[in-house]
Amino acid sequence: MTYKTFFIYLFLIVLLAFAYFEGGYVMDVIEKIKDQLSNPVVLYMKGTPDFPQCGFSGQVIQALRTCEAEFIYINILEDPELREALKTHSNWPTYPQLYAKGELVGGCDIIMDLHTKGTLKGLLDAANTAP
Repeated sequence: MTYKTFFIYLFLIVLLAFAYFEGGYVMDVIEKIKDQLSNPVVLYMKGTPDFPQCGFSGQVIQALRTCEAEFIYINILEDPELREALKTHSNWPTYPQLYAKGELVGGCDIIMDLHTKGTLKGLLDAANTAP
């Protein structure tokens, strides 16, 4: 075997190993998202409810608090891989993202519109009382 052949084989082995481990990691992130979305109401946001890191996240938190909604939050700034994977999973490019019963409700504009119309509280209450 020549050095050239050896290095080609070595390169292919490394490439396959990388693809295998990278693919497994992506699946881990998707499984993490699915696990998080098993909660009735989930907000993916920048920051925390007490210290939002963007105005849109802050607006959604105020709307949820006004509705006295029970929800969990995920600070997407703490997990860049989750942040990128969720954009693909939801086909929604921006944050915050609100989910009810595992389904995307929407981002800030949609949440604020639902809140203004008075339908957000009912949607959240139904998600939290669903079996």
